[in-house]
Formats: sequence, structure tokens, C-alpha cells
Amino acid sequence: MNSIKRMSWLLGVVLSIFVLSGCGSSAYIQKDNSYNFSKIRTYAWVNGTQKIKGVTETRTRTNDLVDRKIRGAIDQNLQSNGWALDNRNPDVLLVYDVDVQRENRNVSNPVYSQPTTRWFFNPYQRRYVPVYYPSELMGYDRSTETVREGTLTLTMMDANTDRTIWQGSTTSEINGRTLSDREINSNVKAILRKLDK
Repeated sequence: MNSIKRMSWLLGVVLSIFVLSGCGSSAYIQKDNSYNFSKIRTYAWVNGTQKIKGVTETRTRTNDLVDRKIRGAIDQNLQSNGWALDNRNPDVLLVYDVDVQRENRNVSNPVYSQPTTRWFFNPYQRRYVPVYYPSELMGYDRSTETVREGTLTLTMMDANTDRTIWQGSTTSEINGRTLSDREINSNVKAILRKLDK
């Protein structure tokens, strides 16, 4: 009996870990396989640029607080992996981009009938007998709702050649106009988790 309790407890723990691990953001990466990533120890930040009618301009971030939080989350994750911020002689240059867009999503909600109880008269026992009819699936209510999706893209370039060597991105549904602290941290972790692979 004791082994059954242990087995059910172990199964519950494994199942909860499996469910919680599926809740994280998934990241997608592209990398230059010819580049030796093991020699990277230092990095520096660069400001993003944007081309407008053939003229390259430095892009100004609209929200300095979100910018600091994203850079801080990336710095913390990279420094925990042994990397160091070096603005004088970095091995790689980092730049990130956040794109928030409205997307339409199709939603299907099941529609069920109301459960009912009918009463029938039983002439042999001379009483009424209830018969319960459970709810049944009648179909689906399909609708379209507009959601906000935020895409965080981190690009890594070789500091000597300015060639892109690694790029990771993740997309998640966001609740507000910008990414929250929890969304920033989970997206950054999802992207940088793939850096070693």
C-alpha cells in the first residue's frame, strides 16, 4: 500500500513538472554554424538603426523603462553564463527589437444544451418518476477576437566583421501596450536558453 502512495505521488510530481514546463515561451533561432561560439566571453550593446526612405537613422526607443528592463534581463542571463559586458573591446555586439502587433485569432467555444429532468407517471407504482437528461454538445460558437502579440528578437553580431552570427526570437500574447516584467523575463530566458544549442 505504501508503494502505491509513493508511485502516485511521484506520478503527480512528474505530471506537474511536465505541465509547468509546457507553459513557457518557445524561441526560434538561426545561427551561423561556421562561427566558433565557445570563444565568446564579452559583449556590448549597440543602438538599433532604421532605414527611412534610404536614409539610415538611429532609432530612439519610445519607452526607456522597458528598454532598461529588457537589457537588464539579457545582461543578467548572459552574465550568469560567464559573459561580461565590455564596451571597449567586445567579442560580439547585441541589439534587440520589440514588435507589438494586433492579430486576429479564431476562437471556438463549445455550446451545450441545458440539462433537463422530465417527470413520468408510473401507473404500476402510482407515483411520478424523474428521468434526468444530461447536457449534450450542440456545436461550436466560432468567433474572432483581436489580441496583442509581442515579438522579442535578439541579434548577435561579430564585433570585428559586423556579420550577424546568431538571432533568436520569441512571440507571446501580451496583456498591455508593452511587455510586462514577467513577460520580459520569460521571453529572454526562452531565447537565451537556445544560445548554448
